Amino acid sequence: MGKRIYIAGTLDTKSTELAYARDAIRAMGEQAVIVDLSTQPHGHAADIAATEVAVHHPDGEKAVFTGDRGTAIAAMTEAFACFLAAQDDVAGVLGLGGSGGTALVAPAMRALPVGVPKLLVSTVGSGNVAGYVGPTDIAMMYSVTDIAGLNRISRLVIANAAHAVAGMVKGAATIAPAADDKPSIGLTMFGVTTPCVNQTVAKLSDRFECLVFHATGTGGQSLEKLVDSGLIHAAIDATTTELCDLLMGGIFPCTEDRLGAFARTGTPYVGSCGALDMVNFGPPETVPTRYAGRLFYRHNPQVTLMRTTAEENARMGAWLGERLNRCNGPVRFLIPEGGVSLLDLPGQAFHDPAADAALFDALERTLKPGPRRTLLRLPYAINDPAFADALVAQMHEALAEA
Repeated sequence: MGKRIYIAGTLDTKSTELAYARDAIRAMGEQAVIVDLSTQPHGHAADIAATEVAVHHPDGEKAVFTGDRGTAIAAMTEAFACFLAAQDDVAGVLGLGGSGGTALVAPAMRALPVGVPKLLVSTVGSGNVAGYVGPTDIAMMYSVTDIAGLNRISRLVIANAAHAVAGMVKGAATIAPAADDKPSIGLTMFGVTTPCVNQTVAKLSDRFECLVFHATGTGGQSLEKLVDSGLIHAAIDATTTELCDLLMGGIFPCTEDRLGAFARTGTPYVGSCGALDMVNFGPPETVPTRYAGRLFYRHNPQVTLMRTTAEENARMGAWLGERLNRCNGPVRFLIPEGGVSLLDLPGQAFHDPAADAALFDALERTLKPGPRRTLLRLPYAINDPAFADALVAQMHEALAEA
């Protein structure tokens, strides 16, 4: 049996629409199957029954069919992600649903590698879909009408979605790596570390394809999603600033899984403390009242920066060190003793050597050096040309060890 397009939804409420999508895909010459994610009994036939999905839950089928709608849907969401990850014939995934169905399907789509076609027709597709798409390449299509039967509008929208995912699957077979493709290196950058990353890219671009990610929460997640997908060969994670927002409640946070992809894959990693001197908030009136009296810098009308304290920096240093200790691949972490951002220089708004020292010392105390894990303290600011030289040199060393 060849690759198949999986069409996911709840047959107890969406049987007609799911069957219509399946038939449209099959008419395009692609194999397609309906995966039922219902948590209530019904009389509709599925290609893959809900019970077959439910047994993939870590606690088994009984964890899904609880009789309580909330716990059942949450468990089916987890079961579907596990089910889909266990299949070796996924050509693409099409999901149909309202807000509940969208929440059921999206996590499993996010867990698939980047590049696998993923299309989600949803009643919430015209709103803020960041929570559904996350760091991966899910295409969202607004259903226009509710997904509540076939009509002159829903037939058009669902047929377009079916044809689109079938076209993506057909096209995927024609995409081959270019003969001149270079190994890829992912780099993280913020406005206040741009000189560092630009200099680093200039030194590497003759031998590597450099992919730069804006460290605004989703940027770091996207980098690590590509690492998990095997599409990034190494990383220069110069700008770990998303950790500030995770721990202090800013608007651009990473997740608790930051650095997890490097621990899972052993991908060569060179990191630094870029912009760990700042937490990002919105306009001044949005800053939480618990931070009254702190040092702020107005980056622009939409973004207010707050200087991190020595205590906060010590927390971040310990957090980073603990995560780096889980990485068994080549790891280099470089400390820029001269300042971690453009604002953390003598005469600039966030210059605070004591706060920086708390960060650096906590990193040094926590990170456990080893044959493949090194911490380097350098007497440069992060945007100094010599620091970019050091990042490049350590990247070459890490790649040689891989």
